[in-house]
Amino acid sequence: MNENIVHLLSDWPFDPENSIRKVIDEDGTERIQVRVDQGAFQGILQMDLDGRPDGRRPHDQDFVLEHYRDKLDTLITDNGSDEEFTLSESDCKELFDESRRMYERYVFLLQIQDYDRVIRDTEFNMALFRFVNRYADREEDQLNLEKWWPYIIRIHAVARVMIAMQNEDFDASFTIIDEARDRIKDLDEVDAEEFRVEQRRSVQALDDLAKELDEKRPHTLFDQLKKELDQAIKREEFERAAKLRDRLRELEEEA
Repeated sequence: MNENIVHLLSDWPFDPENSIRKVIDEDGTERIQVRVDQGAFQGILQMDLDGRPDGRRPHDQDFVLEHYRDKLDTLITDNGSDEEFTLSESDCKELFDESRRMYERYVFLLQIQDYDRVIRDTEFNMALFRFVNRYADREEDQLNLEKWWPYIIRIHAVARVMIAMQNEDFDASFTIIDEARDRIKDLDEVDAEEFRVEQRRSVQALDDLAKELDEKRPHTLFDQLKKELDQAIKREEFERAAKLRDRLRELEEEA
C-alpha cells in the first residue's frame, strides 16, 4: 500500500479555529475528522460518530462493555446471582481502552455542538465506570476510573444545559447546573490529585456557566415578552407578535 495523503492535506489547510469537520460516507456512515498539525507531522484523525469510535466490533459486539455484560447475564441466568463474576486485569484494560476512546470522541462532539451524542457517550462511560467499580477483581482497577467522575458529570450537564438553552429554557438549565454541582460536591473522596483538581475545576466551571446564563436571562416579564416579540417578528408570526405588542403596551401603561 502506497497512498500519499498530501492532496487531502492541501485541500484542507490547517486552521486551529476550524480543525474539526463532520463527513458522511456514501453508505450514510457519519464520522468526525480532525486536522492535525504537529510541526513536521501533518495528518487527519478520523472517528465514527456512532458505535465504537474506531469502527471495530470487539468480541463480535458493538462494544467491549456489551460483551462483558452478556457474560454477566449468562452467569446470572445459570447461577441465579452475580457473586462469581469478576473482571480480570486484562478485562479491565479492554474496558479502560474503550472508555478512553469514548472520552476522546465526546470531547470533539462537544466542540462541534453535537450535544445529544455527548449525552449518549458520557452516559455510556458512566455505566462503564460503575460496571468496573462493581466487578473488577483488583481494587486498583475498581478505583482507576473513579477519579474522573467530577469531569464526566460536568460535561454531561453542560451538554444537557446547551440543549435546554436551544429552547431558551432557563429554569431547566439552572436546575441541571444545581443538580450536577451538588452531585460533584457530594462525591466520595478519591485519593488522587486528578479527582481533587477536577472536582474544584468542575464546580467552578458550573458556577461560571450559571453566571453566564443569569446574565442572559430576562429578569422581568417585560424583558421576556420583548424577547418573545423579537423572535415572533423574525419568524413572521405576525398574529402572535401583535398580541405580544399589545401586552407590552399594557405593561407600559401599568408602570
